[in-house]
Amino acid sequence: MLATLLCLGSRLLPTADATGPAGEGTASSTVPHRRFEYKYSFKGPHLVQGDGSVPFWVHTGNAIPSADQIRITPSLKSQRGSVWTKSKSVFEYWEIEVTFRVTGRGRVGADGLAIWFTEGQGLDGPVFGAADNWNGVGIFFDSFDNDAKKNNPAVVIVGNNGGLHYDHQNDGSTQALASCQRDFRNKPYPVRAKITYYQKALSVLINNGFTPDKEDYEFCAKVENMVLPSHGFFGISAATGGLADDHDVLSFLTFQLTEPGKVAPPPDTEIPETEKEKYQEEFEHFQQELDKKKEEFQKEHPDVQGHPSDDLYETVSDRELRQIFEGQNRIHLEIKQLNRQLDMILDEQRRYVTAVTEEISKRGAGVPGQQGQVSQQGLDTIVKTQEEVLRQVSETRNSMGEALRLVSGIQHPGSAGSVYETTQHFNDIKEHLHVVKRDIEHLVQRNMPSNEKPKCPELPQFPSCLSTTHFFVFVAVQTVLFIGYIMYRSQQEAAAKKFF
Repeated sequence: MLATLLCLGSRLLPTADATGPAGEGTASSTVPHRRFEYKYSFKGPHLVQGDGSVPFWVHTGNAIPSADQIRITPSLKSQRGSVWTKSKSVFEYWEIEVTFRVTGRGRVGADGLAIWFTEGQGLDGPVFGAADNWNGVGIFFDSFDNDAKKNNPAVVIVGNNGGLHYDHQNDGSTQALASCQRDFRNKPYPVRAKITYYQKALSVLINNGFTPDKEDYEFCAKVENMVLPSHGFFGISAATGGLADDHDVLSFLTFQLTEPGKVAPPPDTEIPETEKEKYQEEFEHFQQELDKKKEEFQKEHPDVQGHPSDDLYETVSDRELRQIFEGQNRIHLEIKQLNRQLDMILDEQRRYVTAVTEEISKRGAGVPGQQGQVSQQGLDTIVKTQEEVLRQVSETRNSMGEALRLVSGIQHPGSAGSVYETTQHFNDIKEHLHVVKRDIEHLVQRNMPSNEKPKCPELPQFPSCLSTTHFFVFVAVQTVLFIGYIMYRSQQEAAAKKFF
C-alpha cells in the first residue's frame, strides 16, 4: 500500500531537470492576462434555455437548473447531482470563481460539494456525486465529519492520476495535498471560492459569506509543483446522505490565464466546425423569427411605420431639457400663486381705504371747528399712507409680472437659443425676486404700529350677555345636579349588588 501511494505521488509531482526542480526560475512576479471564457461559464439570470438545458453545460442526476441558479442536490436523503462542461478546455492555465450556497435545517449537514477539473467527465459516482478514479484535481467542500475528528466543515484538495480510490472513511485526509477548515453552511451571503492554477501552482481563496463584499477573500490552501492535464473538463457536483442540505450554485466563471509575452489562441479556433454550423443555423432561425415579428408588429401598428426606433426612447439631452422645463414650470406656478396673493392684498387695501374714508367723513361732518380740521388732517395722512401702500403693491405686482414674462419666454423653445441667454434670463428672474422681497419687507415696515401714525377709530363696547350673578347661579345649579347624579348612581349600584 505504501509503495502504491509513493508511485501515485510521483505521478502527481513534476520531474526535475539538471538545473533544479521543475518550475523553479519560471515563476514570474508579473500578473497574467485574464480572458473570460463563456463556453466554460454560467451565471443567472436567464441561465437555462426553453428546453431546460444550460448552454455549453450538461447536468446529470438530481441537478435542477433554474433561471438564476442550479440546484445540484435538493435537501433530500441520498441525492446526487453534477454539472459538467460539454467540451474540453484548450488553455493550460486558468482561474475559476464559483458562487454557491449550502443551506440546511440541521446543525450538521451532509455530504458536501466538489469542484472538478478532470481529463474526463465524471457524470455520476460515489465521490460527492461524481466518478471515482479521476485524472485531475478535486476541491471538496466536505460538510460531514466521517472520521469523527471534529475537523469539518473543511475544504480539501485531492489530486488523482486515475488509479486512486477516494478515502471516504477518513474524509480524504490521507490523500489531501492541502486543506483548511472553513464553515460554509447557512451563511447570510453566498460563499465564493476562487481557484487559480498558474505556473504549476494551485491556490484556493475563500469568501466566507459574512459580508456582501465580493472581493473579501482570504487564503485557504496552496499546492506547489502540481501537474494537471493540459486539457480537461470543468465540473461541479454534490451529494447527500442520511443528512441533507440544499447545494445551490449561483455562478461558475472561468478565465483563461496567459503568461506575459505569450499570445492566447484566437476564439475562432476553439469552436469546432460542427458547432459553428449549429450556431449559424440557430442564428438564422432566430433572425427569421425576428423578421416575422417585425412584420406582424408593422401590420398591427401601421402608424408607427417609417419612424426610427430611436425616437421611442429618451436621450440624455432630451431628459436634461425635460428636467429644466419641469423646473421652469414649477417656478412659473409659484410666481403665479404669489401674483394672486398680491392681488388679494391689493384688493384688501383698497377696501380698507374706502371703509376708513367713509367712516372719517361721517365723523368729520358732525364735529365743527378745530376738531373737524384735525380729523381732516388725519384723514389726509391715512389716505396718503394707503396710497403709498397701493403704489408699492402695484410696483411689486409689476415686478412679478415681469418675472412671469421672463419665465414664459424661457419655456418657449424659440427663446432658448443659447446657454448665455438662458443664464441671463435666470439672473433677471433672481433680480426681480429680490425686488419683490425688498418691496414686501418695506410694506411690512410701513404698516408697523407707531405712535405718530393716526390710529383707526375704536369700535364702541358691546354690553355683555351674561352678568356675574347669572353666572354664579348657573354654576351652583350645575353643582347640585352633579352631586344628585352621583348619589343616585351610588344607590343604584348598591341595590344591584344585593342580587349577587
